[in-house]
Amino acid sequence: MKNNPDYTVLYSDDDIIVLNKRSGLLIAADRYDPDAPRLDLLAQEEFGRLFAVHRIDKDTSGLVVYARNEDAHRNLSLLFQNREVKKVYHCLINGRPLWTDLHVDLPLLPDGDARHRTVVNKKQGKKSVTDFKVIGICGPYTWIEARPLTGRTHQIRVHLAENKFCIVCDPLYSGNQRPIRLSEIKKRYNGDTYEERPLLNRLALHAYQITFTHPKTGEAMTFTAPYQKDMDSTRKQLAKIFGADPLNQEATE
Repeated sequence: MKNNPDYTVLYSDDDIIVLNKRSGLLIAADRYDPDAPRLDLLAQEEFGRLFAVHRIDKDTSGLVVYARNEDAHRNLSLLFQNREVKKVYHCLINGRPLWTDLHVDLPLLPDGDARHRTVVNKKQGKKSVTDFKVIGICGPYTWIEARPLTGRTHQIRVHLAENKFCIVCDPLYSGNQRPIRLSEIKKRYNGDTYEERPLLNRLALHAYQITFTHPKTGEAMTFTAPYQKDMDSTRKQLAKIFGADPLNQEATE
């Protein structure tokens, strides 16, 4: 594996590459933010021409799959279009749900308001389904596993917001954009609060796992992306203080 500040290579062959990207990178051209840094352009310096087959938000970290030739592009695109790709996301939300599992089926319309946000629209929206599961309760925060069965823009964020929960530091769908600071969650914090750097100050959403069949060989493949450094540091601190770790897949009280 090759590591750099922008992405880690999880897998590569002549047909596909699988990357673990940092938050803040577009994965392809975006008409609303044409000057933002792009993962495809950065990775093309190493791999040559790449073809995007799916999208994750700029502010989301984690798994991205690219095709490396036109045949692979066509075959992978069909897998995503036909919902034959399984995706798992992890996120940290503000608050504590009363549910352990939640099934959300709300039609979504992208670019539905002046801020270019996705909105629920029962007349014009497209079918959008997400399954949520609590995987760790940490005082004022909760770790959530999200399994989107469709692939709409901002789907996880909107489906959570419609159920009165927001992802930590969500700049679009949350009224609470407070970063996570150790001094605010640790009872005996001995550091300088004026010099303290936040544990996490970006959207706490990570594309954690993806399963699909290889576009050429037909082999079933599953990839898991480790949390980025900021999110993993937050996980470790919350686990130490509250005793719940999302990577154990066991929510504890």
